[in-house]
Amino acid sequence: MSDKQNNSIAFVATSVIPESPPPAGDTGAYKWVRDNLFSSIPNSILTLAALALLYSLLSNTLPWILNGVWTTSSLAECREVLNGKSGACFSVLSERWNQLLYGFKYPTDQYWRPNLALVLLLIALAPVLFFDLPRKLLAFTVIYPFLAFWLIWGGTIMVPIVALIGFAVAAVVFQKLGKGSFAAGFFGAIVAALVIWKVGGMLIPEGASESAMLSSVPSRDLGGFMLNMMLGVTCVSLSVPLGIALALGRQSSMPLIKWICVVFIEFVRGVPLITLLFVASVMLSYFFPPDATVDLFLRVVIMITLFSAAYIAEVIRGGLAALPKGQYEAADSLGLDYPQAMRLIILPQALKISIPGIVNVAVGLFKDTTLVSVISMFDMVGMIRGPILASTEWNGVYWELLGFAAALFFVVCYGISQYSQWLERRLATGHR
Repeated sequence: MSDKQNNSIAFVATSVIPESPPPAGDTGAYKWVRDNLFSSIPNSILTLAALALLYSLLSNTLPWILNGVWTTSSLAECREVLNGKSGACFSVLSERWNQLLYGFKYPTDQYWRPNLALVLLLIALAPVLFFDLPRKLLAFTVIYPFLAFWLIWGGTIMVPIVALIGFAVAAVVFQKLGKGSFAAGFFGAIVAALVIWKVGGMLIPEGASESAMLSSVPSRDLGGFMLNMMLGVTCVSLSVPLGIALALGRQSSMPLIKWICVVFIEFVRGVPLITLLFVASVMLSYFFPPDATVDLFLRVVIMITLFSAAYIAEVIRGGLAALPKGQYEAADSLGLDYPQAMRLIILPQALKISIPGIVNVAVGLFKDTTLVSVISMFDMVGMIRGPILASTEWNGVYWELLGFAAALFFVVCYGISQYSQWLERRLATGHR
């Protein structure tokens, strides 16, 4: 009887049964390949076709790259070394790398200046791009444009110092007068800046310190990929705030401001950039005083900035239109005036929605900087089309030069794209 009672007692587990590993077909690379490449018959056909195309490209390209020659001084010597074999003539890159990066007139002993400006650019952008960094670093971001101007163009350091003082005084005047009237603050800031620059310009020749001078480099001596980077960074930095102002102006309740912004945006978006560059090269100087010598670089920056600002304005207008009406009503219920509502509630949300569009415009703008080669500015493409291919030593080398240019532009544009995706994930731009 006791044995029967003992056998009838239920077993109770005293520990958790260890988990069994998943089947081998549901983990690792095999699962990824099956789910992404061979999930269905059409996908399998497309995968095999893509692999065949990739094999065809690599089988013809890799031998050409691996057999490349780097040490000759001309295309003829490259062909002699290759002796009929398929191979690239990378010697043009090792021979003309400095012209591709800095142009053919920038002093070779001064290459450290744009290199230092590039390193400082990364430091200046860090607190803007990665907002977890201390806000105190923004002070260097404000100073950087004036420091970069002095490093690249040279001359006395008093010029950027006077310009910095002018902008600082203008900011103070705008903050004081703008509380009562935005127009009064805006025009007061412009007048204050002009007065400081005029007085400072009269004092610079007498007070310039020779110990704080770098050899002056005119804008016509800038070139190569350095020129593309300068135009891209400068125009994107200026076009974003201008685009925000145009987008807000287009939604303004004041008819004059609204129609000025509408006409400007629609006109600029309807004109090709190459036309605006020709205007900058030929006609824009007529809009300045007769005795003013406005540099071609500055004229190009003005036109490219206006062009990209019109597109960014439409992107931001879309972000403003995507916000529900309740956000505007919430700002009104809190008793916020128009500038406070835009700065604290509306624009932060609209800019988050507009991140993909703004990045798309920025990438397109950076690639469009190569169009300045048509107005005799020797950027990277201008160097390839002009001095390098015009020389007898390298006449006929195309793929190596254009491939190198494509690689540099791809690295920059891909970096911008990856940052924008990280920023979208960080800010959680989706609506929940």
